Amino acid sequence: MSEDELPGRVHRAFGDHGSFEQVDDRTYESVTTPFEGVVCVATQDTGHVEFDVAVRVPMLSAVVADDVAEIVEDGWYETFELRLEDINGVIAGDHELDPTVRRVADEAVVETTFTDINERRGVDDAGAIIDYVEGTFVEGIIPGYEYTEPVTSILSRARDVAGTGF
Repeated sequence: MSEDELPGRVHRAFGDHGSFEQVDDRTYESVTTPFEGVVCVATQDTGHVEFDVAVRVPMLSAVVADDVAEIVEDGWYETFELRLEDINGVIAGDHELDPTVRRVADEAVVETTFTDINERRGVDDAGAIIDYVEGTFVEGIIPGYEYTEPVTSILSRARDVAGTGF
């Protein structure tokens, strides 16, 4: 195995997880969220696996048909950013995540990096981070706006699940 290759155990952990598709030798994309969730992986000399997780979600104004006042958009973003401070509660590994959140055009980009000796736990944690960011976005949906995709699909799925008693 060359220095640039990931061990097969890392690829198997992603493949067995079911929430990711392989993009290239070091990159996996989440297939369970309508948002772009990407994990780039590398191994360290210690045997630990480094997981760089990036999730892109649309800003409020990018998913509504209505005009959004700048003060509302800024408040939405600040609240989104604050809610992400609780991200450590969703991971199994002993990581101290310190995600960065930044605005890029009409998106909020969340990025965090952690390492784990257990690649399966690391993959689970990467998936949990992506899911948490999606859930945090959904918490920020403000009633009264006419939403566009992907919010309309998210809300429709939520209503369907609620109607089935789950």
